[in-house]
Amino acid sequence: MASDSSLKKILLVDDNPLFLKMLSQAFKKSGFVCDTSESAADALQKLKTERPDAIVSDYQMPVMNGLEFRRHLLKQPVLQDIPFIFLTDFSDEDLVTSGLNLQAIDYVLKNTPVNVIVSKLNNLIDTVSKQRQLSEAEVKKAATALNIKSIPQQAPILKGYELNFWHQSFQDIPGGDFIDFIQVTDRFTFIVLGDVMGKKWMAWFLSFSFLSYIRAAVKFAIWSGEYSTAAILQKVNHIIATDEVLADILSSLSLLMIDHEKNTISYSGAGDLPIVYYEAATGRLTELQSSGLLLGLFADGMYEEQQMAMQANDQLFIFTDGIIDYAVDKDHSKSDYKYFVQKLKEITDKQDTFANLKEYLKKNAVTAQVDDCSIIHLLKTTDND
Repeated sequence: MASDSSLKKILLVDDNPLFLKMLSQAFKKSGFVCDTSESAADALQKLKTERPDAIVSDYQMPVMNGLEFRRHLLKQPVLQDIPFIFLTDFSDEDLVTSGLNLQAIDYVLKNTPVNVIVSKLNNLIDTVSKQRQLSEAEVKKAATALNIKSIPQQAPILKGYELNFWHQSFQDIPGGDFIDFIQVTDRFTFIVLGDVMGKKWMAWFLSFSFLSYIRAAVKFAIWSGEYSTAAILQKVNHIIATDEVLADILSSLSLLMIDHEKNTISYSGAGDLPIVYYEAATGRLTELQSSGLLLGLFADGMYEEQQMAMQANDQLFIFTDGIIDYAVDKDHSKSDYKYFVQKLKEITDKQDTFANLKEYLKKNAVTAQVDDCSIIHLLKTTDND
């Protein structure tokens, strides 16, 4: 039964093992896949790798009660939208108000007949599922009608380099990650990777404003003879920080400029993750850390510029935080930056780096993704002159 992905999955949390067993059996007989936890701490551990269709939790539990458990879930974007129902032994108006204030869908008295609880849960999941499908359909329809994209269909072909990227939106809904490759002249190519902070389609919608400013600043800078990624970032940031429409909207950004004439790459970042540079001659990975602040945080983002001259088979990896939040394997419930960099080390020591990287990401992203995932890979194919 658990192998059927169409079955509704419930996580039942209660410190009473007898009640837990009784209710879970009733759910299973009614066609649910039911997992159980005798504490909120155990439930949180299971939720690191599992995503049920609904959570049914006792209110009165030791160490962490139901309200504290719910507050913890609301702090985690990947868990906060899972429908949540409180179970309680008594009817208390203050409890009901507290639970609903924490966006709990409903509360159920434990002496309610089991068939009523099952029916209520069934209706709840069906309603939430229909609302989610309708919302997702509307967003995708809008994206198609507007015919605007924050992710390109393919990377350009560059002389002396191989440029690749991989992107997977969270739950297949357009989100805040954006990628762009801007070829201003034959001499300059810009690589752009950003992540607008916000929820799903709203972040996706705002990403076009950020992209428009970045594209305009890049072209204006080159036409003005100002070849500085730090200066470009500062111009973009100043406009965003003073734009009333984008007030309180922040974004990370990695901006790289390839100078094909000088065979150099300039890099500046705004609140982004360190990019990873693989030096083929030594097999060493170096993390290039930016000091700039998130776009829109302050008018002066304090951006600095780094330059590098890549040699044949050297590689660069630029990625958003969704990449380091889902890399899961048998020995690691959830990756972090250092863990992912270690995986890159293993992958770059092999042939066909990007193909191996995509295979690894697809394998690990399916069940554990918590955010948009985007990564850009740049390989130097020839030595500098």
